[in-house]
Amino acid sequence: MKSNTSQAAKNQYANNKVEHVGSFLRPLKLKKARYDFADRVIYQETLRQVEDAEIHNLIDIQLDNDCTIMTDGDFRRGWWHYDFLEQFEGIQGYKTRDGLQFKDVITKAYDVRVTGKIDFPEDHSSLAHYRFLHQAIDGFATAKFTMPSPNMMLYPHLRNNRHYADRWGEYVEDLGQAYQKAIQALYNQGCRYIQINDGFWAYLCDAEQRATECASGMNPDELADLAVQSLNIALANKPEDLIIALHIDRGNFLSSWLYQGGYAAIESFIFEKLHNIDRYLLEFDTERAGGFEPLAKLQGTNAEVFLGLISTKLETVEDKAQVIAKIHQASEYLPLEQLGLCPQSGFASMEEGNRISYDTQWKKLKLMNQIAQDVWG
Repeated sequence: MKSNTSQAAKNQYANNKVEHVGSFLRPLKLKKARYDFADRVIYQETLRQVEDAEIHNLIDIQLDNDCTIMTDGDFRRGWWHYDFLEQFEGIQGYKTRDGLQFKDVITKAYDVRVTGKIDFPEDHSSLAHYRFLHQAIDGFATAKFTMPSPNMMLYPHLRNNRHYADRWGEYVEDLGQAYQKAIQALYNQGCRYIQINDGFWAYLCDAEQRATECASGMNPDELADLAVQSLNIALANKPEDLIIALHIDRGNFLSSWLYQGGYAAIESFIFEKLHNIDRYLLEFDTERAGGFEPLAKLQGTNAEVFLGLISTKLETVEDKAQVIAKIHQASEYLPLEQLGLCPQSGFASMEEGNRISYDTQWKKLKLMNQIAQDVWG
């Protein structure tokens, strides 16, 4: 694993040992405004004003909770991925017949599809959204932008499309190049911290999904190589003062999940073959994520792993001593100075949010700060 990130850029975050994944439960006022806009009760400008106000409120709350890396909570998004992807040239969002089946719930019926050559448009809304966040934070914290990975377009029904047919090398190249443009455009807006959210790696951890791919004639390791290529192309020209984090979780909707399986199946791909990843935010809150052994692959690098030991799915607040014990277990495979703490995912990857309360959301952040103080000082 190689990284072009300057030491000066990394040093800015040397004392940062707690980070949230990005999304927060939507305030009721924001939810109502989004529903009213969808029902054509209010205009888009009115919705934007509500979003702006609630993002300002969220920034204040993050500041009160000692967050040094802040987001807009995904308050302008309905989905953590589709809102971003469907604005690319060659990708279209559409209403489907059925939603996506999680373990015990089903999402709204929506998806994206490939309609032509993929590229990043200059008027993508993410640029204005990031600029608002950057200006609202005004330098007193780091403004983090979260985006879905290009690998979210590698699922079978998306990679097997009419436009690219079986030309997956060209498909991955175009995805990577489009993301390269997106990253540079965000950087030009002042962004110095980007988190890439990638559920496809979790898909490749799941034995059942791997078996399904094999049954269709596809080698899962070949898919992993394509996933490495797309990200390496996307990050090939990353500026040296831009921090890149990779977040992997196993599905997060209404406190339900999609995949299970440890990181052993993908450890060499994500820890050795991927380049320019500064931080990994990895789910570890249940046995579905496996053990810490794969982290040993990062020994001798300067990459950090933030352990997703705090659940955003459960109302119960974790036991402090148990979390600290797990951190020390992880340190048997990767030095403590390379570790940090985060939730396993966002509190609301989709606008419906997880089945926890607003108060619990912030109690969990406070707990993480307390744990970090005890473990790292």
